[in-house]
Amino acid sequence: MNRIMGMSILVAAVSVMAALSCTDAKEQTGDSTKEKTITVQERVEIDHAGGQFSINVEANFEFQVEPLADWIAFDRIEGSKVWFTAQENEGREARTGKVKFTDPERSFFYKETRISQNYDKNPEVSMSLSIVDKNATAETKALYANLWQIATKGFMFGHHDDLWYGRYWYNKQGESDTKAVCGDYPAVFSVDMGPIMDNRYDDAENAIRRRVIIEAYDRGEVITMCCHLNNPHTGGDSWDNKSNDVVKSILTEGHATRTKYLQWLDRCADFANNLKGTDGKLIPIIFRPYHEHTQTWSWWGSKCTTEDEFIRFWRFTVEYLRDTKGVHNFIYAISPQMDEVYQDARARLTFRWPGDDYVDFLGMDCYHYSWKQAFKSNLDAMSKLSLEKNKPCGVTETGPEGFDWKDYWTDHILACAINQRVSMIVMWRNKYVGNNESDRHFYSVYPGHPSENDFRTMHASEITYFSNDLPDMYTMPQGYEVK
Repeated sequence: MNRIMGMSILVAAVSVMAALSCTDAKEQTGDSTKEKTITVQERVEIDHAGGQFSINVEANFEFQVEPLADWIAFDRIEGSKVWFTAQENEGREARTGKVKFTDPERSFFYKETRISQNYDKNPEVSMSLSIVDKNATAETKALYANLWQIATKGFMFGHHDDLWYGRYWYNKQGESDTKAVCGDYPAVFSVDMGPIMDNRYDDAENAIRRRVIIEAYDRGEVITMCCHLNNPHTGGDSWDNKSNDVVKSILTEGHATRTKYLQWLDRCADFANNLKGTDGKLIPIIFRPYHEHTQTWSWWGSKCTTEDEFIRFWRFTVEYLRDTKGVHNFIYAISPQMDEVYQDARARLTFRWPGDDYVDFLGMDCYHYSWKQAFKSNLDAMSKLSLEKNKPCGVTETGPEGFDWKDYWTDHILACAINQRVSMIVMWRNKYVGNNESDRHFYSVYPGHPSENDFRTMHASEITYFSNDLPDMYTMPQGYEVK
């Protein structure tokens, strides 16, 4: 938030008195003519810090003062000086505002002074982070810093597809299984980019995806997108792993599969480059392609690719989106599957690591079900790796399918997350099933679930962040830089 530092007296940089372009006016009163004159400074430049500044004004009548910027407040008039208080400019660029002077009836004329406020060119930086895209938007860099900062206090609760369907509802604007239970939306909204990119790109559900992403961003929430992409080589789905030539073909110049896949990446870029909030700014996305690559079931996974192929494929994707297509609102997240207690969890987390210059965010998909020790040990390992690499981290998918444990949230999620340094824990989806109670494909709470009360207890914890708890995730926190 902006802070006012009223004790700091700032000196106006311009001291020359100059009449503005508008002319003085004459007031007709019977047979006499009274001339009103006013002279003010055209421009005033002030420092980035909050405090007071003055404008020199000479007038032969009483005048009104109207600040035309919400960060400028009128204070007082002392002789020929009109004093104002400015808020600190915590942005990363200069800003301008105006002050308007008028006669009391506003019937004759007005004159304006342009106020320019600098930004802090040498801010005190206590934390410096490096991002894959050096040309990332200011909001994307701010989100990246906030992902790091929020982990020092607690974790954001997230849920996949929470905003456009739940267990008993589908595409009702404003609905959410999470909100229906605790009164607040998730802090993190997870959604799938795959159907936007591949041969499902003209599906009507993609319009819903776009809408709910914008709604989440407008509320200040964080967006993360996985990629369940169909197989561009065989025509199968994400789990079609019968061919070991998919990634190899994509990496081969002139191959038909490469041509098709570039079209899919073009759709990804088009979506990202035209995804804007109601503030007109590009929406930052934590982009999570080729997830669970440690497993065998996907066409990009460990069965179908070599280590060299996967690393080249990851780098090819980043470079094409960032450098060729100009996508500058992505934070690139990697997410191996981490379901067990591992003898060397760090090696598992860095399996086929594309390089520090190609990964922003350390994630893990952890479907350990009731094996709490697996969840805890992998959180430990990920937190340590996050600090080692200076990259934020989080659980990008988790949850026990069809669970009915009443104390799952406090005894499992909350108990394991205490004293960890993770920015988010994201549950997998609650499938829309209508009246089909035999379909138990859900991973989080919903109205009527046995864990409702326990979920509300977790929601009230000081270390959990939901939508209403979030700071401004898209403004750079003080003391941080991302380069």
